[in-house]
Amino acid sequence: MKWKDLRTLSTGELLIENNLTLPWFLFSMLLAYFEHYALALPFSAFFFLTGLRQVHNGFHRALGTNRFLTWFTLYSNSVLMVVSLHAVKFNHLRHHRYTLAEGDYEGKSAGMSWYGAILYGPVHMWLIHKVTLQQGDRKYRWNVLFELASIAVFIGGVFHLRLHFLIYHVAVMVLGECLMAFFAVWTVHHDTQDAPALARTQRTGWKNLLTFSMFYHLEHHLFPAVPTIKLPELAKRLDAALPGLEKRATF
Repeated sequence: MKWKDLRTLSTGELLIENNLTLPWFLFSMLLAYFEHYALALPFSAFFFLTGLRQVHNGFHRALGTNRFLTWFTLYSNSVLMVVSLHAVKFNHLRHHRYTLAEGDYEGKSAGMSWYGAILYGPVHMWLIHKVTLQQGDRKYRWNVLFELASIAVFIGGVFHLRLHFLIYHVAVMVLGECLMAFFAVWTVHHDTQDAPALARTQRTGWKNLLTFSMFYHLEHHLFPAVPTIKLPELAKRLDAALPGLEKRATF
């Protein structure tokens, strides 16, 4: 099956993948600034989700940008999402190498119950930082420490200046990070020990629209270098090459 052509992004696709977070962040901050927190929450949630999409493509060098701009995407989103994304990257690439096996620290919540994965969330976030600092090379450790220091300065400044709209943002991002073990791992890997590629997929149109195509996860595991914006096309090609595959993995 041909797939390498899907790695190439047009100018429009490149702009989408690298700027998808901006409107959600700006509207969430605007609404929070005027203390409309309930209205801001959906925009914050979509910022978090599109941020995951953006950095996930960055992990796999699928943003269509050079090394520095890809690094800057991970760094800037680390500060805004209050997590070291180089720590997430280190564990995510191991997740692809050791999917749900020993050594896959990211995938540990896949074998839990849904509520167990939610409760495990804070431990998950602590573990991926710990593992990267212990097992990552010098470059990974430097990036993680730099990002954590930048996050500390950011949060310290926000609370020192009592910027209520950014205090709201930090609180929502921390909550989002604590749900990562459930949202980004359990939903796409639970009960997949005997499934193709140990991952699930989502083919319902409106669900993929709401999740920005992040749940084409079987497709992603089979071809991780393909940018998210190209996953619907990859799914069509997989269906043509391997009829019935999606029915065994759809959730």
